[in-house]
Amino acid sequence: MGVGPYPTKETIDSDMINAGKESITGAPGFSIARSSETFGMMRGLHLHMTMLGGMEVSETGDLANWIIPGQKVKGMGGAMDLVSCGSKVVVVMEHTSKGGKSKVLPKCSLPLTGKGVVTKLITELAVFSFGKNGMVLEEIAPDTTVEKVRASTLATYTVSPNLKKIQY
Repeated sequence: MGVGPYPTKETIDSDMINAGKESITGAPGFSIARSSETFGMMRGLHLHMTMLGGMEVSETGDLANWIIPGQKVKGMGGAMDLVSCGSKVVVVMEHTSKGGKSKVLPKCSLPLTGKGVVTKLITELAVFSFGKNGMVLEEIAPDTTVEKVRASTLATYTVSPNLKKIQY
């Protein structure tokens, strides 16, 4: 926590990397932990909430966020441990691809990180929750409409009777 700017060639410390295997520096007051400690926190069920990015989310709360077939991967990372440790899982991602295709789908097309693990999905258009009532649209961005969200979403969902505009 408290990551600083990317290091210069002279200041690289090979022991200081982020989850993407990139070299990092620390800002004043930063904190760093060994990978074994962070996995111990996850596997020991000590996390209450996990926030991570996604590539695709399905209407049943499945998450795909770790690989695009055919592309190089630096490592699997800890996303699978994070989403399976029993914490609430909040996914933050863009609603559509650069080509305008929905990333909120009936079923993920990419390999899954976790099945039925997403608690909440936040995009630039909307906030959805997942639970016993399925996928529910709870909030929309101030500059959008339910119709625009529907046009950008292939997944099936219901609209909350208490739908509100996101407050920034």
